[in-house]
Amino acid sequence: MKIAVVGLGGVGGYLAACFAKAGLDVTGFARGVHLKAIQKNGITVQEDTKQWNTPLAAKELREAEGAFDIILFCVKSYDLADSYRQIADCVNEQTILISFSNGVNNGDVLRDLSHARVLDGAVYILSHIEKPDVIRKKGKLFAAVFGGEQEAIKVLAELFEKSDLRYKIVDDIKTALWKKYIFISAFATLTSYYDKPIAAVYKEHKEEAKALLREIAAVAKEQGVNIDDEVQKALDTAAKLPQDASTSMHLDFQNAKQVELESLSGFIAHAGKEQAPLMNKMYVALQERIEKKL
Repeated sequence: MKIAVVGLGGVGGYLAACFAKAGLDVTGFARGVHLKAIQKNGITVQEDTKQWNTPLAAKELREAEGAFDIILFCVKSYDLADSYRQIADCVNEQTILISFSNGVNNGDVLRDLSHARVLDGAVYILSHIEKPDVIRKKGKLFAAVFGGEQEAIKVLAELFEKSDLRYKIVDDIKTALWKKYIFISAFATLTSYYDKPIAAVYKEHKEEAKALLREIAAVAKEQGVNIDDEVQKALDTAAKLPQDASTSMHLDFQNAKQVELESLSGFIAHAGKEQAPLMNKMYVALQERIEKKL
């Protein structure tokens, strides 16, 4: 079973490291100094109470060769389509594809590009690249959810079982994706807008957080998904996170990197101009902040 993990950031780096540690045949794809460091030193996962390292076969996407049985895309949402095109020669009709990028329509993007077996999924984790070849995972939070073709799901589930990674197979994957999206969309926007971690946003701007979550739930309902119960659950989750935990979009703003503003804030702002006035306000402000730096 040949596995590819495209993108070795906080999510992909952690998954690839766990697969490699379990002895699975996995190749990770990355670039730049992070890739070179992994090729030299392996990949290190730094958790709250422990740190571990494992060798990991790592390459650039342009070096991909041979067919893969499973490809997990863990890139930013704006890189998904291009990443697929770069590895397309390694995909056949039996290849299982899944994206763990932020957003609710990544499976549709892959289905439009490929005739392979596409699953939908999401990962709950707080992690990021601490420095080249080091993935920093904060807190105990980890869970993967996925759904789709049953036989493909069984194959993917086996990988997670062998790697001792928590997962859940769901029948209504569309609702499951929105359940993750409501949290990350709201708090990615809020942490970036206020330039503060999740705990500080929760403490200082709780009512705004609640209002933003309600706006996202309203947009979901327009698309046939009821996630009203997730508003309070998202607030409860935010209240329990480590004090310094933030979102990847906030970190990308801080580090002057390309950000997932369109998929995490713009998607709601555009879809619900009337239902989401607060999201529109924050989206426009963040967009202006990006343009000033160009």
